[in-house]
Amino acid sequence: MDFLTTYHLSGLAIGLATFLIIGLFHLLVVKCEYYFGTSCWWIFLVMGAGEIVLSILTEQVILSALAGVFAFTSFWTIKELFEQKERVAKGWFPANPKRVNKIR
Repeated sequence: MDFLTTYHLSGLAIGLATFLIIGLFHLLVVKCEYYFGTSCWWIFLVMGAGEIVLSILTEQVILSALAGVFAFTSFWTIKELFEQKERVAKGWFPANPKRVNKIR
């Protein structure tokens, strides 16, 4: 991490990692809604709460910031899961035909 602060790259590293985290969570929203529906929302709540605790307890600034980004992205994912359900109902994304509580 010394390399990042020496060359003033901390902001760029946090920005790139944030971009990757958001992209990963976008994929998670689509896959989780497809396979589990909105019933897995609580997993993102627990992950977000855990990452907030980790962010508070971490002294290293970059890791603390990334834990915070991960936490609030987890919280945002809860909202996106329910919006993804609506997008599936509109036909914008495929519904899982094997899921019991599928949208008709």
